[in-house]
Amino acid sequence: MSTNEAKRDDRNRVVIFDTTLRDGEQCPGASMNRAEKLQVARQLARLKVDIIEAGFPIASPDDFAAVQAIASEIEGPRIAGLARCLEKDIVAAGEAVKPAGDRARVHVFLATSAIHRQYKLRKAEAEIIRLAVEGVRQAKTYVDDVQFSPEDASRTEPEFLAEVCAAVIEAGATTVNIPDTVGYAVPEQFGPLIGYLKQHVPGIDGVTIHVHCHNDLGLAVANSLAAVQHGARGVECTVNGLGERAGNCSLEEFVMALRTRADAYEGLWTGVESREIHRSSRLVSQLSGMVVQRNKAIVGANAFAHESGIHQDGMLKERSTYEIMRPEDVGISGTELVLGKHSGRHAFKAQLAKLGFVLSGEELERAYADFIALADKKKSVYDDDLVAIVQERMEETPEMYRLDYLHVSTGTVPTATVRVVKGEESFQDAATGDGPVDAAFRTLERVCGVSGRLLDYSIQAVTKGKDALGEASLRVSFDDGPAVHAKAASTDIIEASAKAYLNCLNRHLLGSKPAGDAAAAEAKGAV
Repeated sequence: MSTNEAKRDDRNRVVIFDTTLRDGEQCPGASMNRAEKLQVARQLARLKVDIIEAGFPIASPDDFAAVQAIASEIEGPRIAGLARCLEKDIVAAGEAVKPAGDRARVHVFLATSAIHRQYKLRKAEAEIIRLAVEGVRQAKTYVDDVQFSPEDASRTEPEFLAEVCAAVIEAGATTVNIPDTVGYAVPEQFGPLIGYLKQHVPGIDGVTIHVHCHNDLGLAVANSLAAVQHGARGVECTVNGLGERAGNCSLEEFVMALRTRADAYEGLWTGVESREIHRSSRLVSQLSGMVVQRNKAIVGANAFAHESGIHQDGMLKERSTYEIMRPEDVGISGTELVLGKHSGRHAFKAQLAKLGFVLSGEELERAYADFIALADKKKSVYDDDLVAIVQERMEETPEMYRLDYLHVSTGTVPTATVRVVKGEESFQDAATGDGPVDAAFRTLERVCGVSGRLLDYSIQAVTKGKDALGEASLRVSFDDGPAVHAKAASTDIIEASAKAYLNCLNRHLLGSKPAGDAAAAEAKGAV
């Protein structure tokens, strides 16, 4: 421990509450299954976040199971489950986080702003306070650590907000979170709002004040920084700034702002292991399917890239001329282990561990077989290839049909011939389309006997080089039913597209539905 670290004052520690697995996963197209969430949770533990909000247990049986699994298996951080101030929500959250023992937290919320009171809840102020207090008291029957969030706090009258906070603190809340739910706040007003609560809420010095800022105006990090300057000691954030609409406060940006500008935020610190930031960013990007923009601060591909001749000259003479952080401080070493077909299981397993993946014996064998098959197609297999291999194994797509053969021809009439296997039987057909991908999709629909409507389609290179692995991510609605989402990867983007479409077909045919009922969907945008 350095001298500076030894002198750190715990009163100035800023708690990092990571909600990548809850609010981050609510970003359209970013849903993850239980296995993927567990891998992200393990990496968050390595990142040394203080609290992991593992999900919204009432949303679906899968979400409940994921929160429960994380509470059972992840050591270190506190594990939180989100709940509305409804009995069924709190019961689900309390049961889901129970395996975490004294590290379990239930996070209850209720809207407080005038616009929510009038149009969404249709309840008076007194009723809001009563429901909030009842929610906290019920949560206290499950855990000692209860967090309360007045949803849309930044648009709530400060006097009423203070009254609500005082009531929930008296009821037993140990953390009060002040959300900027719709990203409406600006730093000049949001910081002083925290200061106002510090002055006008009885008992607030005995609890932790968190903030949860959204990025609709691009101010989530700025608002969070203003809040901690005015007394907040917890920031709710996500890896890569993932989240509803324009996203949440970016964990990596907030943490590195405090660290890099220690002169401006004197005494404030976090316990985050910053050298795990880049690895966390890559893992979340791969498993969520949400690409990190190249010019993203801290973790973007261009964050430490210099093209200008003037900048390059300065960098060669002294790095600090154009870099305010060292890439090593966020885990960018500049080196990458390249594996090939002659690499053994030990090297393969060791590199997966470095990337944040822990696989069981059977899972490792299946992934290694996929790795060898890919290595036969590519000269070199990079880290991102390995992530894609493991990610595809985590898709948990049940296989009613399996792709056995695909041949496409282009020209004036693009045609695809497809053979799929179902049990012991095989089926083959051909169809034309507007292009080779469309032809493959239409052929798969003919073979499987369903009609689909493509809602979203994206292709991205997940590795580098001319033989890069391409990942296809699709959202499809079949027979006007609910949308299903699936991904697949291959060195051939047409094959990746066909495999992803077949994964969607399998999910539809086997009755897989999106998580959450109508009530849970209504609450998804909370805090």
